[in-house]
Amino acid sequence: MDRREAMLRELNLYPVWVRRDPAPSDQPVAESAVNAAPVDAVEAVEAVEAVEAVEAVEAVEAVEAVEPSFVSDAVTVSQYAAEIIEAQVPVADLFASDFQSATLGDAADNSLREFQLKNSGGLLGATDWPELQQKVQECADCKLRAECTQPVFGTGDLHARWLFVGEAPGAEEDERCEPFVGASGRLLDNMLLAIGLQRSEVYLANVIKCRPTDDRHPHVGEIAACLPYLKRQIGLLQPAVIVALGKTAASALLETDATIASLRGSVHDYKGIPLVVTYHPAYLLRSPLEKARAWQDLCLAVQTMEGCSG
Repeated sequence: MDRREAMLRELNLYPVWVRRDPAPSDQPVAESAVNAAPVDAVEAVEAVEAVEAVEAVEAVEAVEAVEPSFVSDAVTVSQYAAEIIEAQVPVADLFASDFQSATLGDAADNSLREFQLKNSGGLLGATDWPELQQKVQECADCKLRAECTQPVFGTGDLHARWLFVGEAPGAEEDERCEPFVGASGRLLDNMLLAIGLQRSEVYLANVIKCRPTDDRHPHVGEIAACLPYLKRQIGLLQPAVIVALGKTAASALLETDATIASLRGSVHDYKGIPLVVTYHPAYLLRSPLEKARAWQDLCLAVQTMEGCSG
């Protein structure tokens, strides 16, 4: 399989266009019959073939124009899936419980079996807040720790009833060691104020504790490596309501690849804790028209909290 075919298959665009040989015939077609074909019909066939050829070339060019990072992420996911199939790992084992820190590591560079052997002995179930933060500080389960300034553990009230979970630290978060700062942090503060909350009254955390290089989306292996830390944070905090900000947080906690559009508007369950999905503040800065929907989600979260209190 050459590189182009592999790329087309990865993006579900293969085959784009396959030239078909003429159908076999028992009787040769007389030359006079061919010459007798109406001119309009011949021109129509030639036009269809020309359109098909142009569409095929355009489709291939479009695939080749895809950003390398997108193709790289897709290949990473495929490698990860192939290793899971080869190792016959149960789906439930991919999302370790609060009492297990065995993770998958960087799926792009480490095999699933090697990573499981390396991390099979770790336990998080007995850790308290300081111990958990120290483990995050010392974590080297993927390459992100070596590339960031410092892990961003989380911040807020350790007895908060509200937990807001984002994707990963950005450049400012990495520098200040605090989640949700800068423009997206100011927007989140305003969202909290709109429902009568201060930042100091909630707990803020990310699925990924270390900033991905160039603020890219984290790979699936990086998410799996960090997820046990977030799960233990939830176990220690025991919030009344979780608000997942963005697709990465929603996918990691709900173990689904569903879209934000299909997840928002409903109350989900995370181990007995109500979970509401909405857009990440950074996305809302890029798509301000979605703020109305985000407000609806916050209202749903408030209603859910009132139900827990009542």
